[in-house]
Amino acid sequence: MCSKNKIKLLILDVDGVLTNGKVYYGNSEEMMGFHVQDGSGLHQLRQKGIIVAVISGRESTAVKRRLAELQIQHVFLAQSDKLAAYQTLLSTLQFTDEQVAYVGDDVADIPVMEKVALPIAVANAVPAAKKIAKWCTIKEGGNGAVREVCDYLLYPSHFEMRFFYRISKCLIAMGFQRGES
Repeated sequence: MCSKNKIKLLILDVDGVLTNGKVYYGNSEEMMGFHVQDGSGLHQLRQKGIIVAVISGRESTAVKRRLAELQIQHVFLAQSDKLAAYQTLLSTLQFTDEQVAYVGDDVADIPVMEKVALPIAVANAVPAAKKIAKWCTIKEGGNGAVREVCDYLLYPSHFEMRFFYRISKCLIAMGFQRGES
């Protein structure tokens, strides 16, 4: 996996990543749910100097409000060409592809995922996005997947230790014992 020291910019899609991808319509407004732990993780990333940005194909008042609450300054909404928005962002920040992680869930995210050093797909991503990803989260979008990404970038050795612990528990449950080959 990518070294945490190289990643200076985390870019997120919104629908299906920061949210579960569902949109609810009331009498006069659109409603979406956002996971509080995702917001906490993003705050911790910013405190460590990692810039957070959003590139989304849609625009909504609910998303604008949540991104403002999270103090995300680099926001590209209603982007039919996410790659163009990505290139604009990189040019503005003077970063290279090798310094970027991107979290996506759908085919519209693939052009950017193919460029970045660390393409990540959420657990509920479409198969084509998962195929491009170097890593897939355990949690689904809107249900803590972004926090999972933040934890990896902030605490990679702790995250890897938990990962190997989970694998060993699975192997033991499947009947494998230490020393078996």
